[in-house]
Amino acid sequence: SALARLLGHSPRVWIPDADEVWQSAEITKSYPIGDRVLYLRLEDGTELNYPVDPSALPPLRNPDILVGENDLTALSYLHEPAVLHNIKVRFVESKLIYTYSGIILVAMNPYKQLPIYGDAIIHAYSGQNMGDMDPHIFAVAEEAYKQMARNNKNQSIIVSGESGAGKTVSARYAMRYFATVSKSSSNAHVEDKVLASNPITEAVGNAKTTRNDNSSRFGKYTEISFDRRHQIIGANMRTYLLEKSRVVFQSENERNYHIFYQLCASALKPEFKHLKLGSAEEFNYTRMGGNTVIEGVNDRADMIETQKTFTLLGLKEDFQMDVFRILAAVLHLGNVEIKAVSDERSSVDNKHLSIFCELLDLDSDKVAQWLCHRKIITTSETVVKPMTKLQALNARDALAKKIYSHLFDFIVERINKALQFSGKQYTFIGVLDIYGFETFDVNSFEQFCINYANEKLQQQFNLHVFKLEQEEYMKEDIPWTLIDFYDNQPVIDLIEAKMGILELLDEECLLPQGTDENWLQKLYNNYIHKNPLFEKPRMSNTSFTIQHFADKVEYKSEGFLEKNRDTVYEVLIEILRSSKCRLCANFFQDSPVPISPFSSSIKVKPAKNVIKPPNKQFRTTVGNKFRSSLYLLMETLNATTPHYVRCIKPNDAKLPFEFDSKRVVQQLRACGVLETIRISAQSYPSRWTYLEFFSRYSILMTQPELSLHDKKQICKNVLQRLIQDPNQYQFGRTKIFFRAGQVAYLEKLRSDKLRQACIVLQKNVRAWLQRKKFLHIREAVITIQQYFRGQRTVRQVITATALKQAWAAIIIQKYSRGYLVRRLCQLIRVAAVTIQAFTRGFLARKKYRKMLEEHKAVILQKYARAWLARRRFQNIRRFVLNIQLSYRVQRLQKKLEDQSKENHVLLEKLTSLASSHANDHVTIQRLELELEKLASQKKTSEEKGKKHKEDYEQKFSNLEKQNKALQEQKGLLEKKLEEKTEEMKGTMNRYSAVLHSCMGGVRKNFQNQKQDYEREIESLKREIKILREEKIQLQHQVEEELLVQDGLKMEVAELTKQTKVISELQKEIELLQTQKVDMEKQVQYQNLGKIWFLPPYTICDVLPSRLTTEDLENLNEDGELWFAYEGLKKATRVLESHFQSQRENYETEIEALNFKIEHLSQEINHLQKLFREENDINDSIRLQVTRLTSQNLMIPDFKQQISELQKQKMDLENCLQEQTAKMEGKVQNWDAVLQTFIAKHNDLEEELDKKDRLIKKLQDQIKTLTKTIEKANEVPSLPKEYLVILQYKKEDEAKIVQNLILDLKPRGVVVNMIPGLPAHILFMCLRYADYMNDDGMLKSLMNMTINGIKQVIKEHAEDFEMLSFWLSNTYHFLNCLKQYSGEEEFMKHNTLQQNKNCLKHFDLSEYRQILSDLAIRIYHRFIIIMENNIQPMIVPGMLEYESLQGISGLKPTGFRKRSSSIDDTDAYTMTSVLQQLSYFYSTMSQNGLDSELLKQAVKQLFFLIGAVTLNSLFLRKDMCSCRKGMQIRCNISYLEEWLKEKNLQNSAAKETLEPLSQAAWLLQVKKITEEDDKEICERCTSLSAVQIVKILNSYTPIDDFEKRVTPSFVRKVQAMLNNREDVPQLMLDTKYLFQVTFPFTLSPHALEMIQIPSSFRLGFLTRM
Repeated sequence: SALARLLGHSPRVWIPDADEVWQSAEITKSYPIGDRVLYLRLEDGTELNYPVDPSALPPLRNPDILVGENDLTALSYLHEPAVLHNIKVRFVESKLIYTYSGIILVAMNPYKQLPIYGDAIIHAYSGQNMGDMDPHIFAVAEEAYKQMARNNKNQSIIVSGESGAGKTVSARYAMRYFATVSKSSSNAHVEDKVLASNPITEAVGNAKTTRNDNSSRFGKYTEISFDRRHQIIGANMRTYLLEKSRVVFQSENERNYHIFYQLCASALKPEFKHLKLGSAEEFNYTRMGGNTVIEGVNDRADMIETQKTFTLLGLKEDFQMDVFRILAAVLHLGNVEIKAVSDERSSVDNKHLSIFCELLDLDSDKVAQWLCHRKIITTSETVVKPMTKLQALNARDALAKKIYSHLFDFIVERINKALQFSGKQYTFIGVLDIYGFETFDVNSFEQFCINYANEKLQQQFNLHVFKLEQEEYMKEDIPWTLIDFYDNQPVIDLIEAKMGILELLDEECLLPQGTDENWLQKLYNNYIHKNPLFEKPRMSNTSFTIQHFADKVEYKSEGFLEKNRDTVYEVLIEILRSSKCRLCANFFQDSPVPISPFSSSIKVKPAKNVIKPPNKQFRTTVGNKFRSSLYLLMETLNATTPHYVRCIKPNDAKLPFEFDSKRVVQQLRACGVLETIRISAQSYPSRWTYLEFFSRYSILMTQPELSLHDKKQICKNVLQRLIQDPNQYQFGRTKIFFRAGQVAYLEKLRSDKLRQACIVLQKNVRAWLQRKKFLHIREAVITIQQYFRGQRTVRQVITATALKQAWAAIIIQKYSRGYLVRRLCQLIRVAAVTIQAFTRGFLARKKYRKMLEEHKAVILQKYARAWLARRRFQNIRRFVLNIQLSYRVQRLQKKLEDQSKENHVLLEKLTSLASSHANDHVTIQRLELELEKLASQKKTSEEKGKKHKEDYEQKFSNLEKQNKALQEQKGLLEKKLEEKTEEMKGTMNRYSAVLHSCMGGVRKNFQNQKQDYEREIESLKREIKILREEKIQLQHQVEEELLVQDGLKMEVAELTKQTKVISELQKEIELLQTQKVDMEKQVQYQNLGKIWFLPPYTICDVLPSRLTTEDLENLNEDGELWFAYEGLKKATRVLESHFQSQRENYETEIEALNFKIEHLSQEINHLQKLFREENDINDSIRLQVTRLTSQNLMIPDFKQQISELQKQKMDLENCLQEQTAKMEGKVQNWDAVLQTFIAKHNDLEEELDKKDRLIKKLQDQIKTLTKTIEKANEVPSLPKEYLVILQYKKEDEAKIVQNLILDLKPRGVVVNMIPGLPAHILFMCLRYADYMNDDGMLKSLMNMTINGIKQVIKEHAEDFEMLSFWLSNTYHFLNCLKQYSGEEEFMKHNTLQQNKNCLKHFDLSEYRQILSDLAIRIYHRFIIIMENNIQPMIVPGMLEYESLQGISGLKPTGFRKRSSSIDDTDAYTMTSVLQQLSYFYSTMSQNGLDSELLKQAVKQLFFLIGAVTLNSLFLRKDMCSCRKGMQIRCNISYLEEWLKEKNLQNSAAKETLEPLSQAAWLLQVKKITEEDDKEICERCTSLSAVQIVKILNSYTPIDDFEKRVTPSFVRKVQAMLNNREDVPQLMLDTKYLFQVTFPFTLSPHALEMIQIPSSFRLGFLTRM
């Protein structure tokens, strides 16, 4: 009944169809409940009376707005036709191959390469929730990886489907996703090895079938192991049920395994010549299918790729060649010809057999014998029995299958060894690539095992879906009701339970005479009419049918026993075991090494006790092994969280994007998708969060309901009002659950409400247009009527008499009006003449006063211009004096340099004196042999002593002169300073007195000012004269002081500033004077006003003097004189009001003058402060001069000490002469006297050394004194004499780097100091190394600086502010090295002072290159940090956040919910993006980053914003709507406004958003006609053809009023875009970086003015 009621609301249903399975039809008449006929109209227009059963009505069709959803569970009506139609629309129209069905990902094989698997797509899905993006295999992989990382629980991805559905490719992409997002930091490249295992396993385990060119002929479960950091550390592989029969047999149009054809294609290579291979057509095992080549596949290139992957996995060439030898041996074994000798005997052709034996090192005779004979062992004897040709062929093929099977297992084992890891596995993700349910025309043992495995997987899947559904209900606090679901346990019991099909098959295999017929008869006896799932076909006695969960399958019993036994004659095994080929011999050992570590990890209990083998020849059957491995697989899957991927084959012809509904429905039924839908549909299939429901259906809410603040309560109230039956929905904690069809009903209500609103809008708009049109017509009609009626009345009324009367009346009116006008004109003329007389008199008087004022102004201008000329002359004279002074300073500096040179000469002479003393010492030692030489040396020493004495005397005299000159200069300085200070104080006192008197005068009453203005003007003139004289005196004093002492230049500069202030004061005084003149004018105007405002009777007195009484009587005949008099009174009132307003303006100007006077008084106080500071400076200079004079007083003491020392030296020399004279007289007593003399002489030498030391100390003190005196003389000019050099010691380099780079906190630097300060300080230190010409010091400093910056960047690699700070400083440092390099290209814009600071001795171009590379490295890291910070905000802010009113278009999202909260307050918005951009911009600006670099960084950020948003748009079909295009355009405008606000319009950032802007435009534009597709092709130039087609295919209407883009329109656009030569790439590369350039810019800061803050702790650096 519920469905019948819904039929009234929904006009469309689904009915069965023979070709398309289901067909859509529209109900043409309302359906009464209980009726057995539906009146339908098909899509082709045909009418149909469709018979129905009232208890089983046809399924309803979903509204178009819900068609094409990402998740099938989001559909309102959940049934088979809705699922099939949704998948078809997505696949055929939108070209989307992935769709969610609850927890399942349905993957359609497109049979075409699609650009949706690149690294950009992987990065786009990485970190995203599963419901946020379009369905994709990467989304499933990301969900598994995220759950593993979050819950530390193992995961599994189960990929199933038919052959050719794309299972292998899907599994490969899932593994590639894990390898990309979880790359390990080690150099082992484990991810590459994991991916490399795929080509090898595909080469040896995949083959071409009629359904698939690369069909996996085995099942594979790959465990990818992860460590605690969730990085890949290894992998392991488990295989199931290799199709061994394919080695010896292939059907038509099929091939053997790929590896055989790869070997044959490479047969001519030198390394493969010993295998004696040829083309694939030469071998029986590779030519059975007829076609040995696959279109588009190059087997030779694939062989190279296989060898590369072998090598990558660490499998050496020797191992590879052993594998290839065995494969070649299998091919040659297939070419061994067996001939029938008789009916029971056969023989072997030895040609290929010998090659086979040669390759495997076997005895060819034994192999030839036992291929045609068999050994039968009985209890009494062993019998050798010959075999027929057929038996021998079967034995040959069985041997080939056995060899290949062992080789396959061995290769898998070696791959697992290569992927083993030493550490401990923390978690793993398993990828199961296993065959789906199969049913063919002929089904054998392989299909039976495959379908058995699918039954087990389907059972596990049903239980998992049921469990998830139960968890969802419990989480939302909704009462749980048991749901019936299909349980396939009976089928599984039929196959694997005790006395099941597999056990009966194993029992039959144990019997020596067991046959397929006997086994089939046992099945008939046990199950026919006893088990409803087992049937016997009517027309066959060799088959049986099993009812699987997907379909009934008929199995042929022929070959079941042989395939289950998988036996090879023991004699042949013994021969192979004795092979000299170690690899082949190891295959057939009694106790082989276990292939996989899984075999011993979990114990599996079989369904029944296994019968022990009666002899060694018994081997475990294939079915038993498969069942055991399947149990192990199910235990592994049950211990993990499964994720399901169901691959669907859309057609059997392998045509791209062709949809065969029959084949798809068959697979959907088989893979469990419809079972999931059925379980969901039994309860509450549609689920909406409260926020989604509120956003979607707020249009159905009333105003009182919307006034509530609790959105959850609003939703409850609305539903209770709209849906009367409370059983149709349930309220959960975060979601609302709806039964089937309720969402469709709500959509109908919503569309009806919107339709009504549209009708109202259309009605009013159309009414307005019609009314506008009506009013326009009405106006035109009235105009026409007016002219028509006027014309008619003229014709009726006008006659000859009427015309004459009218003409006469006009003439009378003319004359009467003329008379009146003339009389009025005469009256006005008299009044005007009177007014003119008075006004001309007023103007004459005004002109006279103006002439007087101009005469006075000319006089004032004359004096002012004279004063300006004098000031200009004084400035020129001052400039000339400055030049003269600088020239004199240079001359004095040259004199000082000469004096220093003379001091150096004195020092050299002193050193020579010391050497002479040493010579004396040597001569005394040699007195015994050379007495005569002693006398000559004595003379020379005397001469030298005299010379030294003269030099000392000259030096002392020079010093005394210098001291006297210094004392005289000091006295002059003190006198000048005292005079200057006294004079400045006097002038300031005069200024203050004058200004105070001015202020007092201005504050007096207005009437008193009239009388005092002239006096004040005269006093101001006198004061101006006094100020000029004082100014001239000050200039003379300044000039004299400049001539006296060069050090007072700074004070003179201050005084000149003060004189400028005085000139400003003079200007203010002149302004006051002009204001006084204006005030006088005001007074005169007021006097004139008194004259003008005469009483009324005065005019009457004036008029009779000019007019006679008769004239007066004529004028006043009609009272016109009185009217003139009244007009004059009005004029006087107007003039009074005008003068009153002028008086108010003058009063406001007086108040402004008072305010200016107060301002002048404040300026005077400021000047007084400046004079006090000047006095303080003068006092400090006096203190310094007194200190120098005190030091100068010490010089005479030093001179006395030097003279005493010289006297002592003379005495010593005299004593030496006396001693030598005595020695000449006493030669006979030489020995004794010589000893005493030597002793005394030694004492004298010691005393001489002491005196010499004293002399040196005194000379050093004199030097220091002279230096301090020179410094004292140069104190005022120190700042100009600084070199741009910071002196440091070599051992301080580490401290410089530590304090200036490693320990520096950028926040304090950028706030309080100039940007790039550390860079400038480093350059000034670098200049010291260049100044000293010390190569080692310069290299050491540069290397330590670069290493220090690298260390800071490494330690603060995630600190944006630190990276910004050091990017700016590295850039400034690089610019300093360029600007001061001395190269012409960088020097041409420098000032003269900057050119003086250039490097002199070293070329640092190599270091500039290193710094440039370092800056690029910092910039890239800096960009990465910004991108990492802003990237999480881009998609929520640019794409998801909805700021525009009324454009919200949320739709149901099905099982995968994007958000479960009612109000996501923590979500990012567009404001968050703009705030983050502003933070980046302000930080970069504060750190002084160059504007060009800042623009490049902003451009990179805007490119990222555009690329990430556009990529997300490509991968989110739900966002491709017209309304979302409006929102994106709005957000782009916000970004453009931000650029404009920051003045970054020319940064080319806006251009990077062009693709996104065009995509938004494409979503909004009309997409119907040919003009539309042309406009799209013309406008969307920044989008590639792939991107345009993707947006058009993904376009999703939000409302019923929007139309989908038709496939024909998309094809037209695609055809027009084929001519474009662009890259067929869907995603933009978000990792792309624009090339960064570092433009050279001059430093705006003068190096000589830079001060080092104390917080830098660089006190050990000194300026030079």
